Amino acid sequence: MEEIDLKELVSIFWEKKIRIIFIVLIFAVVGYVYGSQIKTPMYNSSTTLVLAKAQEGDPTSTSITATDITVNSKLVATYSEIIKSDATVRDVIKNLGLNLKEESVKKNISVTDVEDAEVIKITVSNEDPVIACQIANELANVFISKTKDIYKIDNVHVLDVAEVEDVPSNINNMKDTALFAAIGLVISFAYVFILNMLDNTVKNQEELEKHLKVPVIATIPNYDPDKKGGKR
Repeated sequence: MEEIDLKELVSIFWEKKIRIIFIVLIFAVVGYVYGSQIKTPMYNSSTTLVLAKAQEGDPTSTSITATDITVNSKLVATYSEIIKSDATVRDVIKNLGLNLKEESVKKNISVTDVEDAEVIKITVSNEDPVIACQIANELANVFISKTKDIYKIDNVHVLDVAEVEDVPSNINNMKDTALFAAIGLVISFAYVFILNMLDNTVKNQEELEKHLKVPVIATIPNYDPDKKGGKR
């Protein structure tokens, strides 16, 4: 394969700059239309839970011991699995009377824990912001009930109740437009480069000397009879 130096490569791209700009603009428009018209808006709704002192023994004692903190930290991972379990999701769907499949609900649930804190954040995503909010809050309620039944302790409490969001979490027209424009730029560069590699015609004196390894002694200019003063 013939080697092309950086200067020549830049010159090739510069000569085809109109095509490159045109391709980038097309992709940018497609990205904007995709983000604003085609992409399905999804709404996130989150509730946070705090792991407090287990209500055992003396109910009047509110102090949190080192043992409580250690137990809560170890339970965070387990609690996260319980929240996304089939049993929990099934109860949530039943309680809310939703006509949704368990798998479709589960894949739109994310559970995260705040580092160095006994706080769990439940986030639910749905096309309907109201349903997302309802599922998030009901997940918290069902989960708290299950922890009481399983561990016989009452150490989980709602810190922040989920609220209905009116702004989609996955719609960002500027980001989509910029992303598609970047893809268009890469494709346009690849297109111009491949087109140049497949073009084996000699375009000027310099290319002819480069290929034949001999100097050009004379050239014959094109004759255009339509131009005034045209010479053979």
